[in-house]
Amino acid sequence: MKTALYVGLGIFTLGYLFVWIQQIMRTGRLRAPALLDIGIGCFTNFFDTLGIGSFATTSSLYKLGGLVPDEQIPGTLNVGHTLPTITEAFLFLALVQVETTTLISMIAASVIGAWLGAGLVSSWPRRKIQIGMGSVLLAAAAIIVMKQQHWVPGGGMATELTGTKFIIGLVGNAFLGALMTLGIGLFAPCMILISLLGMNPLAAFPIMMGSCAFLMPVGSARFVRAGSYNLKAALGLAIGGVPGVLLAYYLVKALPLGYVNWLVVCVVTYTAAMMLRSARRERQARALVAVEASGD
Repeated sequence: MKTALYVGLGIFTLGYLFVWIQQIMRTGRLRAPALLDIGIGCFTNFFDTLGIGSFATTSSLYKLGGLVPDEQIPGTLNVGHTLPTITEAFLFLALVQVETTTLISMIAASVIGAWLGAGLVSSWPRRKIQIGMGSVLLAAAAIIVMKQQHWVPGGGMATELTGTKFIIGLVGNAFLGALMTLGIGLFAPCMILISLLGMNPLAAFPIMMGSCAFLMPVGSARFVRAGSYNLKAALGLAIGGVPGVLLAYYLVKALPLGYVNWLVVCVVTYTAAMMLRSARRERQARALVAVEASGD
Protein backbone atom coordinates (compact mmCIF):
# COMPACT_ATOMS: atom_id res chain seq x y z
CA MET A 1 0.00 0.00 0.00
CA LYS A 2 2.89 2.36 0.62
CA THR A 3 3.96 1.74 -2.96
CA ALA A 4 0.44 2.63 -4.11
CA LEU A 5 0.65 5.86 -2.10
CA TYR A 6 3.92 6.79 -3.79
CA VAL A 7 2.47 6.05 -7.21
CA GLY A 8 -0.65 8.05 -6.42
CA LEU A 9 1.46 10.95 -5.16
CA GLY A 10 3.46 10.88 -8.37
CA ILE A 11 0.25 11.03 -10.42
CA PHE A 12 -1.08 13.94 -8.32
CA THR A 13 2.22 15.76 -8.81
CA LEU A 14 2.23 15.34 -12.58
CA GLY A 15 -1.41 16.43 -12.79
CA TYR A 16 -0.67 19.53 -10.72
CA LEU A 17 2.35 20.46 -12.84
CA PHE A 18 0.29 20.02 -16.01
CA VAL A 19 -2.42 22.38 -14.75
CA TRP A 20 0.11 24.96 -13.54
CA ILE A 21 2.25 24.96 -16.70
CA GLN A 22 -0.86 25.06 -18.90
CA GLN A 23 -2.18 28.09 -17.01
CA ILE A 24 1.18 29.89 -17.28
CA MET A 25 1.39 29.26 -21.03
CA ARG A 26 -2.21 30.34 -21.57
CA THR A 27 -1.89 33.62 -19.68
CA GLY A 28 1.68 34.42 -20.74
CA ARG A 29 2.31 36.07 -17.34
CA LEU A 30 5.57 34.28 -16.56
CA ARG A 31 8.02 36.42 -14.56
CA ALA A 32 11.28 35.07 -13.21
CA PRO A 33 11.34 35.11 -9.40
CA ALA A 34 13.84 37.38 -7.67
CA LEU A 35 16.56 36.03 -5.40
CA LEU A 36 14.46 37.23 -2.45
CA ASP A 37 11.53 35.08 -3.58
CA ILE A 38 13.78 32.03 -3.89
CA GLY A 39 15.45 32.79 -0.56
CA ILE A 40 12.08 32.94 1.19
CA GLY A 41 11.22 29.55 -0.31
CA CYS A 42 14.47 28.00 0.90
CA PHE A 43 14.28 29.54 4.37
CA THR A 44 10.65 28.70 5.13
CA ASN A 45 10.81 25.13 3.80
CA PHE A 46 14.06 24.49 5.64
CA PHE A 47 12.24 25.10 8.93
CA ASP A 48 9.10 23.37 7.65
CA THR A 49 11.10 20.14 7.31
CA LEU A 50 12.15 20.52 10.95
CA GLY A 51 8.53 20.80 12.07
CA ILE A 52 8.15 24.60 12.40
CA GLY A 53 5.76 24.91 9.45
CA SER A 54 6.02 27.16 6.39
CA PHE A 55 2.65 28.89 5.99
CA ALA A 56 2.75 31.20 9.02
CA THR A 57 6.37 32.21 8.45
CA THR A 58 5.85 32.86 4.74
CA SER A 59 2.69 34.89 5.39
CA SER A 60 4.61 37.01 7.89
CA LEU A 61 7.48 37.67 5.49
CA TYR A 62 5.08 38.62 2.69
CA LYS A 63 3.07 40.96 4.91
CA LEU A 64 6.04 42.58 6.64
CA GLY A 65 7.82 43.14 3.33
CA GLY A 66 4.73 44.11 1.34
CA LEU A 67 5.77 41.51 -1.24
CA VAL A 68 2.38 39.96 -2.10
CA PRO A 69 -1.11 41.55 -1.98
CA ASP A 70 -3.11 40.28 0.99
CA GLU A 71 -5.82 38.70 -1.16
CA GLN A 72 -3.20 36.66 -3.08
CA ILE A 73 -1.34 35.27 -0.06
CA PRO A 74 -3.46 32.10 0.54
CA GLY A 75 -3.21 31.02 -3.10
CA THR A 76 0.50 31.84 -3.28
CA LEU A 77 1.22 29.76 -0.16
CA ASN A 78 -0.65 26.74 -1.50
CA VAL A 79 0.67 26.92 -5.06
CA GLY A 80 4.28 27.72 -4.14
CA HIS A 81 4.74 25.29 -1.26
CA THR A 82 3.21 22.30 -3.08
CA LEU A 83 6.40 20.90 -4.64
CA PRO A 84 8.54 21.27 -1.48
CA THR A 85 5.80 19.56 0.56
CA ILE A 86 5.63 16.68 -1.92
CA THR A 87 9.41 16.35 -1.60
CA GLU A 88 9.00 16.07 2.19
CA ALA A 89 6.37 13.37 1.77
CA PHE A 90 8.60 11.27 -0.48
CA LEU A 91 11.36 11.53 2.14
CA PHE A 92 9.31 10.93 5.30
CA LEU A 93 6.28 8.82 4.37
CA ALA A 94 8.00 5.47 4.90
CA LEU A 95 9.81 6.34 8.14
CA VAL A 96 6.93 5.73 10.58
CA GLN A 97 4.46 2.86 10.41
CA VAL A 98 0.76 3.76 10.57
CA GLU A 99 -2.12 1.34 9.99
CA THR A 100 -2.95 1.57 6.29
CA THR A 101 -6.70 2.24 6.52
CA THR A 102 -6.16 5.03 9.03
CA LEU A 103 -3.39 6.63 6.97
CA ILE A 104 -5.22 6.56 3.64
CA SER A 105 -8.56 7.63 5.13
CA MET A 106 -7.02 10.61 6.93
CA ILE A 107 -5.23 11.68 3.76
CA ALA A 108 -8.42 11.35 1.70
CA ALA A 109 -10.39 13.42 4.23
CA SER A 110 -7.83 16.25 4.06
CA VAL A 111 -7.97 16.25 0.25
CA ILE A 112 -11.77 16.60 0.28
CA GLY A 113 -11.54 19.44 2.80
CA ALA A 114 -8.92 21.25 0.70
CA TRP A 115 -10.97 20.91 -2.49
CA LEU A 116 -14.03 22.44 -0.87
CA GLY A 117 -12.02 25.12 0.94
CA ALA A 118 -10.05 26.26 -2.12
CA GLY A 119 -13.23 26.72 -4.14
CA LEU A 120 -14.53 29.04 -1.44
CA VAL A 121 -11.39 31.00 -0.56
CA SER A 122 -10.28 31.61 -4.17
CA SER A 123 -13.39 33.74 -4.75
CA TRP A 124 -13.25 35.74 -1.50
CA PRO A 125 -12.76 39.55 -1.64
CA ARG A 126 -9.67 41.21 -0.22
CA ARG A 127 -11.15 42.27 3.15
CA LYS A 128 -12.54 38.81 3.90
CA ILE A 129 -9.12 37.33 3.15
CA GLN A 130 -7.51 39.81 5.56
CA ILE A 131 -9.94 38.94 8.35
CA GLY A 132 -9.66 35.21 7.70
CA MET A 133 -5.87 35.18 7.57
CA GLY A 134 -5.54 37.44 10.61
CA SER A 135 -7.76 35.08 12.59
CA VAL A 136 -6.03 31.86 11.50
CA LEU A 137 -2.58 33.33 12.11
CA LEU A 138 -3.61 34.10 15.69
CA ALA A 139 -4.85 30.52 15.93
CA ALA A 140 -1.51 29.26 14.57
CA ALA A 141 0.39 31.28 17.18
CA ALA A 142 -1.87 29.87 19.92
CA ILE A 143 -1.24 26.30 18.72
CA ILE A 144 2.53 26.81 18.79
CA VAL A 145 2.29 28.18 22.34
CA MET A 146 0.21 25.16 23.38
CA LYS A 147 2.86 22.82 22.02
CA GLN A 148 5.70 24.76 23.61
CA GLN A 149 4.02 24.78 27.02
CA HIS A 150 2.90 21.12 26.74
CA TRP A 151 -0.74 22.09 27.31
CA VAL A 152 -1.99 19.27 25.08
CA PRO A 153 -1.87 15.53 25.86
CA GLY A 154 1.28 13.68 24.93
CA GLY A 155 -0.65 11.02 23.02
CA GLY A 156 -0.60 7.24 23.40
CA MET A 157 0.96 4.31 21.61
CA ALA A 158 -1.79 3.50 19.07
CA THR A 159 -0.97 3.48 15.36
CA GLU A 160 -4.57 3.29 14.15
CA LEU A 161 -7.99 4.84 14.79
CA THR A 162 -11.20 2.86 15.23
CA GLY A 163 -14.86 3.54 16.01
CA THR A 164 -15.77 7.05 17.16
CA LYS A 165 -12.14 8.18 17.18
CA PHE A 166 -11.85 7.20 13.53
CA ILE A 167 -14.84 9.41 12.62
CA ILE A 168 -13.52 12.31 14.70
CA GLY A 169 -10.12 11.96 13.03
CA LEU A 170 -11.62 12.09 9.53
CA VAL A 171 -13.79 15.12 10.27
CA GLY A 172 -10.92 16.88 12.03
CA ASN A 173 -8.43 16.30 9.22
CA ALA A 174 -10.97 17.41 6.59
CA PHE A 175 -11.40 20.64 8.56
CA LEU A 176 -7.62 21.11 8.74
CA GLY A 177 -7.41 20.52 4.99
CA ALA A 178 -9.94 23.30 4.42
CA LEU A 179 -7.96 25.63 6.71
CA MET A 180 -4.84 24.97 4.62
CA THR A 181 -6.44 26.90 1.77
CA LEU A 182 -6.80 29.93 4.02
CA GLY A 183 -3.15 29.91 4.97
CA ILE A 184 -2.93 28.02 8.27
CA GLY A 185 -0.52 25.12 8.14
CA LEU A 186 -1.68 21.57 8.87
CA PHE A 187 1.40 20.25 10.68
CA ALA A 188 0.95 21.59 14.24
CA PRO A 189 -2.86 21.20 14.38
CA CYS A 190 -2.60 17.66 13.00
CA MET A 191 -0.04 16.70 15.64
CA ILE A 192 -2.38 17.99 18.35
CA LEU A 193 -5.35 16.12 16.82
CA ILE A 194 -3.38 12.87 16.69
CA SER A 195 -2.30 13.27 20.33
CA LEU A 196 -5.85 14.04 21.52
CA LEU A 197 -7.07 10.86 19.82
CA GLY A 198 -4.54 8.79 21.75
CA MET A 199 -2.24 7.91 18.89
CA ASN A 200 1.54 7.81 19.00
CA PRO A 201 2.68 11.40 18.25
CA LEU A 202 5.17 9.99 15.73
CA ALA A 203 2.17 8.75 13.71
CA ALA A 204 1.39 12.38 12.94
CA PHE A 205 4.40 12.64 10.61
CA PRO A 206 3.26 10.31 7.79
CA ILE A 207 -0.36 11.49 8.27
CA MET A 208 0.37 15.21 8.14
CA MET A 209 3.01 15.04 5.43
CA GLY A 210 0.95 12.64 3.34
CA SER A 211 -2.15 14.80 3.82
CA CYS A 212 -0.38 17.97 2.75
CA ALA A 213 1.33 16.31 -0.20
CA PHE A 214 -1.97 15.02 -1.59
CA LEU A 215 -4.25 17.92 -0.70
CA MET A 216 -2.00 20.75 -1.86
CA PRO A 217 -1.98 19.77 -5.57
CA VAL A 218 -5.78 19.50 -5.43
CA GLY A 219 -6.37 22.79 -3.64
CA SER A 220 -3.62 24.61 -5.52
CA ALA A 221 -5.07 23.63 -8.89
CA ARG A 222 -8.23 25.57 -8.02
CA PHE A 223 -6.20 28.65 -7.07
CA VAL A 224 -4.23 28.33 -10.31
CA ARG A 225 -7.35 28.10 -12.47
CA ALA A 226 -8.87 31.10 -10.68
CA GLY A 227 -5.62 33.10 -11.05
CA SER A 228 -5.89 33.88 -7.32
CA TYR A 229 -2.18 33.86 -6.49
CA ASN A 230 1.11 35.66 -7.22
CA LEU A 231 2.98 33.68 -9.87
CA LYS A 232 6.40 35.27 -9.33
CA ALA A 233 6.34 34.65 -5.58
CA ALA A 234 4.95 31.12 -5.98
CA LEU A 235 7.74 30.20 -8.40
CA GLY A 236 10.25 31.48 -5.87
CA LEU A 237 8.77 29.26 -3.15
CA ALA A 238 8.85 26.22 -5.43
CA ILE A 239 12.39 26.78 -6.74
CA GLY A 240 13.93 27.65 -3.38
CA GLY A 241 11.77 25.32 -1.32
CA VAL A 242 12.96 21.97 -2.63
CA PRO A 243 16.68 22.66 -1.86
CA GLY A 244 15.60 23.97 1.56
CA VAL A 245 13.87 20.66 2.31
CA LEU A 246 16.86 18.60 1.16
CA LEU A 247 19.29 20.76 3.13
CA ALA A 248 17.34 20.30 6.37
CA TYR A 249 16.78 16.57 5.81
CA TYR A 250 20.35 15.59 4.97
CA LEU A 251 22.54 18.09 6.82
CA VAL A 252 20.85 19.40 9.96
CA LYS A 253 21.23 17.26 13.09
CA ALA A 254 20.11 19.65 15.84
CA LEU A 255 18.80 23.22 16.19
CA PRO A 256 17.42 25.17 19.17
CA LEU A 257 13.90 24.81 17.79
CA GLY A 258 12.31 25.95 21.06
CA TYR A 259 13.76 29.45 20.62
CA VAL A 260 12.84 29.47 16.94
CA ASN A 261 9.24 28.57 17.80
CA TRP A 262 8.94 31.49 20.23
CA LEU A 263 10.32 33.84 17.58
CA VAL A 264 7.72 32.52 15.13
CA VAL A 265 4.96 33.15 17.70
CA CYS A 266 6.01 36.81 18.04
CA VAL A 267 6.28 37.43 14.30
CA VAL A 268 3.04 35.61 13.45
CA THR A 269 1.09 37.46 16.16
CA TYR A 270 2.35 40.80 14.87
CA THR A 271 1.47 39.83 11.30
CA ALA A 272 -2.04 38.80 12.35
CA ALA A 273 -2.53 42.18 14.02
CA MET A 274 -1.41 43.93 10.82
CA MET A 275 -3.84 41.84 8.73
CA LEU A 276 -6.77 42.70 10.98
CA ARG A 277 -5.72 46.34 11.07
CA SER A 278 -5.66 46.45 7.27
CA ALA A 279 -9.16 44.94 7.17
CA ARG A 280 -10.41 47.57 9.61
CA ARG A 281 -8.90 50.43 7.60
CA GLU A 282 -10.44 49.06 4.42
CA ARG A 283 -13.86 48.93 6.09
CA GLN A 284 -13.46 52.51 7.29
CA ALA A 285 -12.41 53.65 3.80
CA ARG A 286 -15.45 51.99 2.23
CA ALA A 287 -17.72 53.56 4.83
CA LEU A 288 -16.25 56.99 4.05
CA VAL A 289 -16.79 56.51 0.32
CA ALA A 290 -20.37 55.45 0.95
CA VAL A 291 -21.01 58.54 3.09
CA GLU A 292 -19.53 60.83 0.46
CA ALA A 293 -21.58 59.14 -2.26
CA SER A 294 -24.81 59.56 -0.29
CA GLY A 295 -23.97 63.23 0.29
CA ASP A 296 -23.68 63.78 -3.45
